[in-house]
Amino acid sequence: MAITYHDPQPGDEPSVMAEMNITPLIDVMLVLLVMLIITIPIQLHAVNLEMPVGPPPPVIVEPVVVVIGISAGDQLSWNGEPVPDQVTLLRRLQDAANQVDPPEVHVQPDRMARYDSVAAVLSTSQRVGLPKVGVVGLEQFAP
Repeated sequence: MAITYHDPQPGDEPSVMAEMNITPLIDVMLVLLVMLIITIPIQLHAVNLEMPVGPPPPVIVEPVVVVIGISAGDQLSWNGEPVPDQVTLLRRLQDAANQVDPPEVHVQPDRMARYDSVAAVLSTSQRVGLPKVGVVGLEQFAP
């Protein structure tokens, strides 16, 4: 279907143009091609990482904690269980010190407990060779 275009003469009706203007289409395709050429190398960049070599780090084991409570009446407790006297406490502390991985000892005195009782527990723990002994619950003594 070939339609020819001719110059209109006075009194002639204008004829229809059947060719398509593909210049804008080519411009859009060239812009898309340039964008593709520019973005492909950016996407293909590799990031080189040095990964750790060797065995994984050892698993951190939570320490065993023994809480020695001292009540207002100077009654001792071992993890909430009442201890009848200092000899029983000494035996339990020696057993704890002889373990392969000795536990942490947290001494938790009551506000009204005598200082002699607290000092006796701390000195006994040190004498049997427990390396990690501390006093906890000191916020009750703050004003």
